[in-house]
Amino acid sequence: MFFIRQLFLYISITAGLFLLIGLFRPWIMLWWEDVQNRRKVIKLYGSVAVVAYLVYWLTILLV
Repeated sequence: MFFIRQLFLYISITAGLFLLIGLFRPWIMLWWEDVQNRRKVIKLYGSVAVVAYLVYWLTILLV
C-alpha cells in the first residue's frame, strides 16, 4: 500500500509541474493537439494532479 500511495503522490507532483510548464509554453505539453491553449493544459494536467492527490489522501485515511 505504501508503494501505491507514493506512486499517486509522485503522479500528482509531476502533473503539477507539467501544469506549470504548460501555463508558460502550452505547445510543449500538448504537442499532439492541433490547438494548444492554456485552458486545455489546465483541464488535463490540473485534473490529473487533483485526482491523484485526492487518491493519495484517501489511501492515507483508509489505512
